[in-house]
Amino acid sequence: MGRRGAFWASASVLAMVLWSSGAPSTLYPIYAAQWDLSPLIVTTVFATYPLALLVVLPIFGNLSDQFGRRWVMIAGVVLIAASAVIFALAPNVAFLFAGRVLQGAGAGLAMGAGTAALIENNTTGSPRFASSMATLATATGLTLALIVSGALAQFFPMPLFWNYIVLLILSLASIAALLCAPDDRPRHAQRWRPQAPSVPRVIRLRFFIATLSVALAYCVGAIFLSLGAHMITEFTHTGNTAIVGVLLGCSAATIGITALFLSRVPAYASAWVGASLTVLSLGLMAAASAFGSISLFLGWCVVGGIAYSFALTGGLGLINQAAPERHRGATLSLLYLIAYAFQAGTAIGVGALATSNSLSAAVGIAALSLAGLITSLFVLMIVDIRMRGSARDSLPVSPKRT
Repeated sequence: MGRRGAFWASASVLAMVLWSSGAPSTLYPIYAAQWDLSPLIVTTVFATYPLALLVVLPIFGNLSDQFGRRWVMIAGVVLIAASAVIFALAPNVAFLFAGRVLQGAGAGLAMGAGTAALIENNTTGSPRFASSMATLATATGLTLALIVSGALAQFFPMPLFWNYIVLLILSLASIAALLCAPDDRPRHAQRWRPQAPSVPRVIRLRFFIATLSVALAYCVGAIFLSLGAHMITEFTHTGNTAIVGVLLGCSAATIGITALFLSRVPAYASAWVGASLTVLSLGLMAAASAFGSISLFLGWCVVGGIAYSFALTGGLGLINQAAPERHRGATLSLLYLIAYAFQAGTAIGVGALATSNSLSAAVGIAALSLAGLITSLFVLMIVDIRMRGSARDSLPVSPKRT
């Protein structure tokens, strides 16, 4: 297996990370009914995943820069496989928290290493192809997780078991693919030690723009994945998890389909479009919740999926262009650290509001809060454009030849 094989093995890891993240999403109403869980408990279970990432990424974010991408990805997928076993055997909500901790820790190890490996093993000659493929891989994993978990829960006995057996099998297959990939350990690696996350000064503004773009996508995704199944159940009055899975899968499928067309879109333009479309998607989200409309919900799924794809691809593309290779794993890990911190805060906040008030009030307040995040992103992008324009204007003009 050469670089091309390593590229696709890394893509499978990113798909696996999002599969694990979305695997319980269609099942949250079943858990809530079976164990009498409030919306706050459900969203906190979801948020445990990014919270675990917040612990792992600052400590181990630079691990793949020292030991190579492959072994760090393998370690991450092993933790995801262990989480599948815990979820499959869970007798109470405490096991759900434990499983999400393992999933988050595994994602924390695998995501930065997997994204860096995609960039370094990209043989197409197009630097934007790796960013688009990262978005496509994660969208594919999430789409299949939502649809498969809903179908298994509806048509198979033991609805809280088989979904995680599939996740376990896929994790083992991904580990096997990574074991066949070339060894990518640096020849002259320094002794590893935990390092405080940092970003070179010259790329900090670009880093913050990229991070806010990714965080924006993750925050909207947090609402969708933690409460989307509850919204569908409330709007349609159905307990059919197969229908819930397909409806949730529409958004993830839209993300993947959109990503197919983004390899030629400049990263900056992608981030602009993503932020702009997110404004529209937030309006649809709030309207769907306020009016209990499944049609508006589907509109949110489609527009939100397109916005997510543009925002995530644009953010990753910007950081891929700016980050120096020897610090790429650490820089990407810090980006994911901040983005997942926003995601965790969004999930817990919406869950608390839904528990103390109503689902529609929680979603409306969340939309207004995320509008502030979008405004900050627009301001930073305008500042960056003006700074780059000033830098070009200050360059000395070469004398004309006579």
